[in-house]
Amino acid sequence: MILAVVDFQTLLPFALFGGVTAGVMFALEYVLTSRARSNERLDLLSTVRHRFGNSSSSSLPEKTVSKVIQKATPNLAKPLQPKSPEEVCQLRDRLNYAGIRGENAVTVLLSMKVIGLMLGLILGGGCLLFVSGITQQALTVAIVAGGILFYLPDIILKYFTRRRQQAIFLGLPDALDLLVVCVEAGLGLDHAMRKVAAEVQASHPIIADEFALCNLQLQMGRSRNEVLHELGCRTGVDDLRSLASILIQADKFGSSIAQALRVQSDSMRTRRAQLAEEKAAKTAVKLIFPLVLFIFPGIFVVLVGPAAITMLRQMLPMMSGS
Repeated sequence: MILAVVDFQTLLPFALFGGVTAGVMFALEYVLTSRARSNERLDLLSTVRHRFGNSSSSSLPEKTVSKVIQKATPNLAKPLQPKSPEEVCQLRDRLNYAGIRGENAVTVLLSMKVIGLMLGLILGGGCLLFVSGITQQALTVAIVAGGILFYLPDIILKYFTRRRQQAIFLGLPDALDLLVVCVEAGLGLDHAMRKVAAEVQASHPIIADEFALCNLQLQMGRSRNEVLHELGCRTGVDDLRSLASILIQADKFGSSIAQALRVQSDSMRTRRAQLAEEKAAKTAVKLIFPLVLFIFPGIFVVLVGPAAITMLRQMLPMMSGS
């Protein structure tokens, strides 16, 4: 009979990884299932309503998944919840800049950061744990992976914010020109914004959505100054802020809105031209590095190579003869 001898040190990393994974799973299960008795009764009532109601059975899995996500995100985001209303406003402003205006957007963002941290620690540490065991390198890689996945939602949010603001900046002059035409044709500012939102939906959908939201707020009874001020604040684009302030001043002092819009459109086109000239001027400086690193060595070899070969052919016989 062959006895298999198992080394305790070999099994120790696997046992520790299994214990940590089980602990994390039990913690997540406790967080997700720790609810009040009233919430459980409401869930029971909603289940009975879905069972005997008119809802189709195909939509039940989607509703169940969305319900689980909505209940899980507040518990996961508790460790990162802002401590003051100012921090909450800053988070909402960041989400508004990216075009995310959901009611639970802040909670979902914070919960995604917590989930990313857990996945980074488990996956990064677990992979190296199976490969090399418990070492300082494995712990470092696990911490680095957790940190990267923890800040990944912020990086993605910044990317969407930058892309959205760039789209607004590039499409706003065209929308302003169409707005000037509508105002000069006799339409009011509210009807002109509604018309522009319908016309630029295909070419500039972000601007169309912003104008449509302004029209909806105006229809709900909010004042025009508040709507225009919020339009400049929720996008984070300086041109929209200046446009909102110009329209507010024109409405306040009774000046021509069409003239103010035309001046703003001309200034924006001038700024776009200046930015294009600035990027063109920086091109020569940016080309220095690829020229020095990639193009100049090739040119040097092509120009100096034949002369160096000729010198070697003439000097080698003389050196060998001496």
